[in-house]
Amino acid sequence: MTTIMVSAMIVLLLLGFPMMIPLIAAAFIGFYSMFGGIEQMDFMIQQFMAGIRPASLIAVPMFILAADIMTRGHSADRLIDMVMKFIGHVRGGLAISTATACTLFGAVSGSTQATVVAVGSPLRPKMLKAGYKDSFVLALIINASDIAFLIPPSIGMIIYGVVSNTSISELFIAGIGPGLLILAMFAAYSAIYATIHKVPTEEKASWPERWQAVRRAIWPLGFPVIIVGGIYGGVFSPTEAAAVCVLYAVILEFVVFRSLKPIELYRIAKSTGLITAVVFILVAAGAAFSWIISFAQIPQAILASIGLADASPTGVLIAISIAFFIGCMFVDPIVVILVLVPIFAPVVASAGLDPVLVGVLITLQVAIGSATPPFGCDIFTAIAIFRRPYLEVIKGTPPFVLMLVTVAALLIAFPPIALFLRDLAF
Repeated sequence: MTTIMVSAMIVLLLLGFPMMIPLIAAAFIGFYSMFGGIEQMDFMIQQFMAGIRPASLIAVPMFILAADIMTRGHSADRLIDMVMKFIGHVRGGLAISTATACTLFGAVSGSTQATVVAVGSPLRPKMLKAGYKDSFVLALIINASDIAFLIPPSIGMIIYGVVSNTSISELFIAGIGPGLLILAMFAAYSAIYATIHKVPTEEKASWPERWQAVRRAIWPLGFPVIIVGGIYGGVFSPTEAAAVCVLYAVILEFVVFRSLKPIELYRIAKSTGLITAVVFILVAAGAAFSWIISFAQIPQAILASIGLADASPTGVLIAISIAFFIGCMFVDPIVVILVLVPIFAPVVASAGLDPVLVGVLITLQVAIGSATPPFGCDIFTAIAIFRRPYLEVIKGTPPFVLMLVTVAALLIAFPPIALFLRDLAF
């Protein structure tokens, strides 16, 4: 049965079907093989519905909608301008500003692809004009945008939390440490790159200009305050925080900044609805697929065959890192989380690993894979947005991937990088 399911998924993918079709087909084959009749398919539908029933998933369309509103409005531009005024004049300052802006916008949107669009579109022309090579610029934007996977709110963490029944609040705060560590490494590399290539610095902004930029960015900076402060201050749950973010975004862009017209809210909502539909179909199909493989005890068989059932906690973490890194090089991150988390769940439990640490490590590997050739999803987002050839987009990625893998290794060796803030807050 396993061979047939996997073969069907591979064939459908090679034929060009979107990932939801292979997942649904594999689940259908599994149900039919085990229960042997089309009349039992109503049980499969129940598993589909169970996958999208958790209330925590409501946060996903809410954060997508809030990010879409801010991307089309002025919030992203104001955040970028504030960062530029403070660090744009140092060596490599423009590149450091880009990485910092990606982190800040990630703390607002939770989406890597939204960050590529919102930050990359205005800053790439400035970096090219300043003398940076396009291969470096594209690689920086793609990989710095992946910090959005770690800095709360993270859509990847929400999906992992639902699938593994792990606290989303704890996952959110545990992602901050690794996210800031990645930002520091990218900033150091940007400064070294600018020094070696003799990239000129920007003109230093005066303190009145900086203060004005801060005042302009005060309102957009309210988003991370709402998300982090609201959740850990006990004011509301992550799902409620997502709803508040949407209301805040609407008030900000339509009333305070007046950057959008009421008619545009319909178009934004329609776009969010389309993206949400795809995500929820994937989640539903992944839930049915996960139930099938769990019921058939396929994870136990796979883990036993590769000798992972008796591995040490460190060995399990390394195996998880490799599996998710490779998986996200070829397949959508959400699909990889939905398929692989249930497979590794038994060995994670038997090894006594902290599910929050595992979740942060998985999220980091998903972020790395999303920007890694051959089929990382952020690569194709950059190709579509910046209209550059594939080879040019991936040319500058190796140093950034190496830094991200280094952070993953540090996370395995020193778990407090992720768990210190979690333990402090909880």
